[in-house]
Amino acid sequence: MGIARAWWVWLMVVAVGALGSCRLCSSSSPTINNSSCLSWRLAVEANNARAWRTVPPNCHDYVGSYMTGGQYQRDLDMVVQQITAYITTEVQLSNTNNNYSAWILDVDDTCLSNVLYYRRKRFGCDPYDPTGFKSWAAKGASPAVPAIRTLFRKLVTTGFKVFLITGRDGDSLAHSTTQNLHTQGYTGYQRLFMRNSSYKGQSAVAFKSEIRKQLVDQGYKIWGNVGDQWSDLAGDCAGERTFKIPNPMYFVP
Repeated sequence: MGIARAWWVWLMVVAVGALGSCRLCSSSSPTINNSSCLSWRLAVEANNARAWRTVPPNCHDYVGSYMTGGQYQRDLDMVVQQITAYITTEVQLSNTNNNYSAWILDVDDTCLSNVLYYRRKRFGCDPYDPTGFKSWAAKGASPAVPAIRTLFRKLVTTGFKVFLITGRDGDSLAHSTTQNLHTQGYTGYQRLFMRNSSYKGQSAVAFKSEIRKQLVDQGYKIWGNVGDQWSDLAGDCAGERTFKIPNPMYFVP
């Protein structure tokens, strides 16, 4: 009778253990998927993943949650905190009243957010649609990225000459882009640079490098450069410091 009871107890332990194991496996599957997408996003932000065309289909929910669930904003706030610390401790001490102290900001998904547009494109799971994006940009309806707008205002009041550089087509989108920036609180910048026929066919790196080189040749010192793409920050005359803000929705070479 003692042996039978011991055998019954052992069976119960095995059954409970198996049930717990099954529950663990079932509940951990989404975590495994999220971990995989987190690793992919880290590769993107570290510039280890390059020339990718779309977000992996299994990461649609993850990227959507990241962009709209609060973590994206927290990551932006952290970048801006680092920029503010840099300005306070390393720049202002040696940069008082310098009329040629410049700062570079990208526009799309740096100054202005296109998350509302990319929501309709499954947060980057759909291939890039140049016609669709141009139509969106022409509406001038992109909201500001709050953390970057706050940074922009600090840069202007501190005395930096802020230059905006965007790969948008200047011939067709200059008015809507300028108005969009103005209505979203971006006033007081030095100049907005956009692509024109002279830069047709150039990569973002080549185009933005050329603009920055022009500024340096005019005597400006670029103290900082902020963008959501590594192509905003690569190339010549990138600046004393570059700051990458997150964007797992698309890649611009």
